[in-house]
Amino acid sequence: MSRTSTSPPQGRHFLLVGLDEKVTWDNGRIRFLPPGHDSLCIFDVGSPPDMPELVARLPLPNSVFGPPTNLAVTPDQRLGLVADPMAWTDHGGNWKPMPGDGVYVIDLAAEPPAVRERIQVGLQPSGLAINPQGTLALVACRADHTLSVLSIEQGRVRLEGHVDMGAEVTAVSFAADGRRAFAVKTEAHRLGVLHIEGRQVRHDPREDITTGPVPYNVAASPDGRLVLTVDMGSPTASDGHADSISVVDVQTVPPRVIDRIMVEDGPEGIAISPDGHYAAVAIVQGSNIPVDAWFHHPVGQVLLLRIDGPRVQRAGALPVGALPEGLAFSPDSRYLYVGNFLDADLWVLEILDGVLTDTGRRIALPGQPASMRTQSL
Repeated sequence: MSRTSTSPPQGRHFLLVGLDEKVTWDNGRIRFLPPGHDSLCIFDVGSPPDMPELVARLPLPNSVFGPPTNLAVTPDQRLGLVADPMAWTDHGGNWKPMPGDGVYVIDLAAEPPAVRERIQVGLQPSGLAINPQGTLALVACRADHTLSVLSIEQGRVRLEGHVDMGAEVTAVSFAADGRRAFAVKTEAHRLGVLHIEGRQVRHDPREDITTGPVPYNVAASPDGRLVLTVDMGSPTASDGHADSISVVDVQTVPPRVIDRIMVEDGPEGIAISPDGHYAAVAIVQGSNIPVDAWFHHPVGQVLLLRIDGPRVQRAGALPVGALPEGLAFSPDSRYLYVGNFLDADLWVLEILDGVLTDTGRRIALPGQPASMRTQSL
């Protein structure tokens, strides 16, 4: 039994890693397995940040379907939110996914951390975000084209309502001041702008911003200047063609795309460092497709982008494992954690003098990492 604490964990900074054991690939061909073996790994990356410490593993469903941002930690490190995008149904021994509707609340201040409750939200809850004040969360619900609004107060989470987005939304990110948020409309190739007053969230589709094709993920810079969208280019992620990152200046009126950074095939995960100097992008580049496909690669890569005011430039890349999905920065912005789904491990990379380097540290995971997040806008 866990013991609940009323104060935040001293000195801890949590990294959540969601493991999906229901989906795998056999020579590039997807296979569905029976449910019941997923889990959430909770790491402490507060000190030392280059040696993540596993502090808890909770039996909890997760899914590789959707961007790897279906979980997040509150700024005070007391709570974690984990969305479960898919439900699993048995069709005569053939397991198939269908939209789920749950968000789990994790008490990170308990010893050990524990699941507090499950909240019913919209259908297929995918990418989610918590505002910098730690008082509000938004959940992108793909199947019913809404954002679910959750209030957070004194350690309690409550569903406040839903915002009709008029199209499929996969991920969302808050602006640094918490007064706006930005949600990617994947099938519409647009970025929705949300205005927030207290617990009221408003969306006007006339303010939508055109991104690159098939925006799938989004991240806002901590200085409030930029929003980056991951433009996957194809609904199937990897297709052999170059893709892009759209750079949106959200300080202008109205916000607008000011640049597009060309990247390799199949970007999915994205994170911006806490100091705002760097962004990292996980690129699948065909590492989960049949080996005889012309665009197959045995491994994926992580691309580092340097942010300097409104300018975003490529700053290097490193090969990682097969099917990299989630990534997250350490609190000091020096280290980068990468989850490789098919290899079931976590890599620790380092930024030294502006150069992305491999520390050689590999942390074996008890399952396939589908998502990864620390405190994040």
